[in-house]
This record gives sequence, structure tokens and C-alpha cells, in this order.
Amino acid sequence: MDLIPAPLSSVRLADQDLLLDQDTTLTAAPGLEPVEQWLRTALTAATGLALRPAPPGSAAGVELALDDTLDAEAYRISVRADRAVVTAGGPAGALWGAQTLRQLLGPDAYRRAPLRRTGWVLPGGDVEDAPRFAWRGVLLDVSRHFLPKSDVLRFLDLMAVHKLNVLHLHLTDDQGWRIEIKRYPRLTEAGSWRERSMTGYRAGQRRDDRPHGGFYTQDDLREIVAYAAQRQITVVPEIELPGHAQAAVAAYPELGNGDVVDTAALGVWTDWGVSPNVFNVSDGTLRFLEGVLEEVLEIFPSEYVHIGGDECPKEQWRASAAAQARIKELGLADEDELQSWFVRHFDGWLAERGRRLVGWDEILEGGLAPGATVSSWRGYGGGVAAAQAGHDVVMCPEQHVYLDHRQGPGDDEPIPVGWVRSLEDVYRFEPVPAELDEVAARHVIGTQANLWTEFMDSARDIDYRAFPRLAAFAEVAWSRLPADPAARDYAGFERRMTAHLARLDALGVEYRPAAGPHPWQQWPGVLGRPIEGAPPRV
Repeated sequence: MDLIPAPLSSVRLADQDLLLDQDTTLTAAPGLEPVEQWLRTALTAATGLALRPAPPGSAAGVELALDDTLDAEAYRISVRADRAVVTAGGPAGALWGAQTLRQLLGPDAYRRAPLRRTGWVLPGGDVEDAPRFAWRGVLLDVSRHFLPKSDVLRFLDLMAVHKLNVLHLHLTDDQGWRIEIKRYPRLTEAGSWRERSMTGYRAGQRRDDRPHGGFYTQDDLREIVAYAAQRQITVVPEIELPGHAQAAVAAYPELGNGDVVDTAALGVWTDWGVSPNVFNVSDGTLRFLEGVLEEVLEIFPSEYVHIGGDECPKEQWRASAAAQARIKELGLADEDELQSWFVRHFDGWLAERGRRLVGWDEILEGGLAPGATVSSWRGYGGGVAAAQAGHDVVMCPEQHVYLDHRQGPGDDEPIPVGWVRSLEDVYRFEPVPAELDEVAARHVIGTQANLWTEFMDSARDIDYRAFPRLAAFAEVAWSRLPADPAARDYAGFERRMTAHLARLDALGVEYRPAAGPHPWQQWPGVLGRPIEGAPPRV
């Protein structure tokens, strides 16, 4: 059936195809009305069929049903010549089943207006399915390059097509603050725009001399959260602390280490990489960040809140009399423990409000906060250590699932940063390290692909970096693939992927062709071209 991600099982019954026409009805069990609405809207737009509700007492042509013996995200599909039934354990499972039903209808089911009004056939057969991981995530960095709200909503649609259910929204960094905080208006007035942007590699020191910025109002973000929820996607916000703070310090200089640098002279950072300007450790800064997070919690209902915690340079703290006094006051050993104290403070603060802290694996340094979940990005090591210590882990090692990294080894690859990670490489990524025993392995609650946007200034660039690799990642996150990457049927996936590309075409996704970059990606003047100062290839 050429489904992506691959289901647990599928059986084709060629003599049981169901023809959909203007008399075909669509009905849902109580509690599944939002899924029914989504499916009717999507299919009516593409097919021109009305898919009206079935009259009382009559059988539906397409039915969404519930079975409480199934897990919440599990579903079954039965298509026979007279009807099709999607049975699920809950609304999430019903939506994933509806997504599979859409795949079965063929690529034209992904268009926004009908190309034809007859000949719509659901292939007869049975599908049974349930996800491997509860957290099937994608990080979207909207700080380095701002992505308009309409493009975020489109990206959520693409996630739902692939049964990905966590959008990790990276909202703040040195290069821009993207979330409206009403009590601190200068965070967006001054912190959401930078004077220019670095293009290409840091070694090249080239800038475009073009202001860049933007931010989401709180209502924009509420809309994004609601739109995501309709697609069974949770939006996890990330507010960076104590490092990656220059945009915030540029807006409110008192947040920085003013006894070391002239924070009043700082602007939003125009370099990539890691700024040395970090938050100070005063009570006033803690209260400020608590105020930020209070508004964040009002917007995002997610159980998890990401606080970053990564790449925090300690030089300013080492030079700061105020930071050193704080270390002495708290009886800490060094600046690593000071960072741990900072993170622990917000771990407790979030826990008091019924939320859970997530941070990058640097939060292990100096002692891990008791309730923290770790995003393991510097390889598997941090995730292994955290899982063995009883902490939940989301595996997202940069060597495997950083989709800003280049997809091929040739010089024609645009901004060929990082490791070469082909479609096959991503498909053979295994989120659970072999060294974890059964108990520790249960702490790997999921996996995530990351899209850092230093070299992606548009939805078009994001399409090129993400796809088709995000489809391979989705199968890793959802399907029960062999734990041994070498045992995976990549040839079978490649065949199904060829069929899936027609769906991406219908959705208007500008994915990287198997033959190499698009011509527009190779043209001088495209973000970061021509290549200068490139680091050694890995």
C-alpha cells in the first residue's frame, strides 16, 4: 500500500475496493467530531465530494469509531466494498487513521481543489497500526530566521501528514526574541530585529546588511497551539536560559553581566554560533525570567517547557564579582554548579505549576535537576547517562538527525555544513542505544529531528532541508523497525518513498531531489552562496 510511516501490518484485498461518490457519507462516534471535521474538510477540498453525515439509523460509507481496548494513538482500518471503518483508541489514533485513509486515496487527495470528481477509490484491505514512541518531534528554529505564522501552520500540516506529534518551537536566542511578553515589551520592540545577518560560514565573515526580524503576538501563538491541537500535535516552547541570551540583554541591559561588559551597548547579535553574553545570576533576573515564563505558561498548555540550558559560556561569570559572590553565597564549587543551580531553580518553579522542564544535555553538568527531561543532542552520551540515572530522554543526536546538515558530499550542496546525512543515513538512525538495559531504555520517551535555521531564511529552504529526510525520520519515530539499523529494509522504504514523493508534490513541498540540489539552490546569491571559508568536511 506504499504507506509512510509503515504500519504494523497491512493486507490488500483487491476485490474489496470502495468507490467514493457524491452519495458517500462520513460519520464519527461521539468525541471524534473534530477529526470528522478535519477529514471532511481535507477530502472535500481535494475530491469535490460532499461526504455528508449519514442519516440516523443508516450505515455510513466512511465511519470513525472508538474502541477503548486500543491505546490512545492506535487505530485499525477496514475497507470493504460497502464501507470503510477507522477504529481508534482515542482522538489521536482516529486522526492518524484518517491520515492513513488519505494516503490510500492517492496523491491527488492532498490537493486543495479537485482535479477530478469521479474515480475516487479506497483500496480494499486492513491496516493495523500504533506508534513506537510517544514523543515524535521536530524542532523548528524561528529565532535565527523568523518564519511567518502562515508558514508555521503549513509546517504543522506537513508534520501531521507524517504522524509527528511534537513541535519544539525555538523562540529565543542571541539572534532574535520571537514571543510577545506583555510585561516586558522591549523584548520584541528591541530584541526581535537585528541589523544584519551573517551569510555562509562564520569563517567567511560575510553579512547581507539587511535587517531581519519579526515576532509572534500571543494571539498568534495561541492560534498556532490551537491549530496544532486540531492535528494532535503538542507545541513545546523553548525559552533559552542562562545562555543564548543576547537578544534579551540587548532589550534589557540589566539582565546581563554589567560589571564585566557594557551591556547597554549590546545589540541583537549578528553572528551565528554562541554569544558570550549570558544572563546574570541576580534575584532580579530570576524574577524577570519567571515573569516571562508565567506568560509562556498562559499560552502553551504543554506539560513540557524547554529552557535550553546549552552552550552557556562561563567567562563572564568567572570575571563577574557578582557571580562569584553568588557562588560563594550558595556554597557552590564552580560555574558549572552555578549553571546547575540556575536550571534547578526553574525546574522547581515549573514543577510547582504542574509543568516539566526539558533541557539540552548540558544540563547534566554540575548535577541534573530532579525532574528534568534531557534532549540529547551531542551524540548519545548525555541521553545514556540521563536514562541510566532514571531521567526521561528525547534522543536527537546532531550526528544523525540535525536536518540542517548537508544531504550529499558534493560542492553543489548549498551551505554544506556538518555531517553528510543522506536519506538512508536518517532511515538507519536508531534512537535507543544498545548499551541501555530494558529499564533504562524505557526512559527514552521519544526522538526528535532538529531544523536549525542559520542557513534557512524561508519556508522554501526549510522544505529543501527537511524533505524527504523528515519522512524517513517519521518512520523511525513511528514504526517498529528492526533495532539493528543494518537489518532495515531500505530498498523497500525507497520504493515507498518514490510513491510518497507524489504526495509531497501535490502538497507543494520543494524537497531535495534524489539526483541532487534544485537548480535554484545552486545559483550564486542564494543564502550563503558562493561558499567561502568552509570548515573541513566531516
